[in-house]
Amino acid sequence: MSVVVVDSARLKSEIAAFYAGFGVPSELTAAFESSALLVPLVGPEDRVFTVESAGMAWLCVFTGVEEYARFMTARGVLADQSYRFHTFLGRRLREFAAAQPDPTGVAVDMLSAAPMSFPPELSEEPSADGGRG
Repeated sequence: MSVVVVDSARLKSEIAAFYAGFGVPSELTAAFESSALLVPLVGPEDRVFTVESAGMAWLCVFTGVEEYARFMTARGVLADQSYRFHTFLGRRLREFAAAQPDPTGVAVDMLSAAPMSFPPELSEEPSADGGRG
């Protein structure tokens, strides 16, 4: 059995700084974009796993195998079944999320003591009627 190692130490450090009250948003974003993260795959097509919350899709990603296992255990997975994933840089995940037809964010370590979300960038474009409904 091989051991999976992902490089997310900088991201974990920036998330900890954020929760401690002295994080720098640009550093947090840079750490996310340069980190390797585990992305669960589902179905025979190996689609990336998402959850719906408040009418928006969220890609679920993890900074390590332990965090991924905690999430899967909470979902009631079977111990004797294998669970597939890929490793992607945060930058690629953000590009993938932005390319989706509906607003999609990225949620990191959802069930950890320090989860972090990177919501989609939404533009406030005026409607065709000038916002007069």
